[in-house]
Amino acid sequence: MHALIVVANPNPGSLSHSLAAEVAEGVAQAGPGDTFEIADLAAESFDPRFNADDIAAHLRERPAPADVLAEQARIDRADALVLVYPVYWWSMPGLLKGWIDRVFSNGWAYDDLPGSPTIKKLTDLRVHLIAVGGANLRTYARHGYFGAMRTQIDHGIFGYCGAPVMSSELLLTETQDMTSNLHTARAIGQNLFAFSLPEKAADAA
Repeated sequence: MHALIVVANPNPGSLSHSLAAEVAEGVAQAGPGDTFEIADLAAESFDPRFNADDIAAHLRERPAPADVLAEQARIDRADALVLVYPVYWWSMPGLLKGWIDRVFSNGWAYDDLPGSPTIKKLTDLRVHLIAVGGANLRTYARHGYFGAMRTQIDHGIFGYCGAPVMSSELLLTETQDMTSNLHTARAIGQNLFAFSLPEKAADAA
């Protein structure tokens, strides 16, 4: 099976990159047939700006731009999608949000046609989320930030497309010893395909 690991941090020496590498190592250790690809959105200079061509594609007036089609093809090749990102203002960075805005488009991630129920099209894609936070756990708990993130991202984005979120982790940097976080990331990679997909409902809407 194949995993696409997406990292959205402009600093190649960041913890986000180290965690993505650990996920990849875990996938490599899981089984001889399991493979991975790391998509470094910053290094690849992905343009996150939702533009006029994206609007036209959303309205089905013309095909999606070439860079969007290339990203969709990468996801189509994958059985699992892993997003690794730092928390900016209690959500994902603009680079990653823009990637989702442009890539998870109408007609590919879902079908939204006037007068018809929305059709979820990514039901076979396993999703794993690894958010890297700088605040302490008490802050996240007191204000409900992580719950809000899961509502927005896990349910709002991936639930809308029908992609099951198999794991959703918040790894904090409040301690100087990152060993446990790295071990968690590797374990996620090792078990990436261990969970069965939920049974599809009869009504895809």
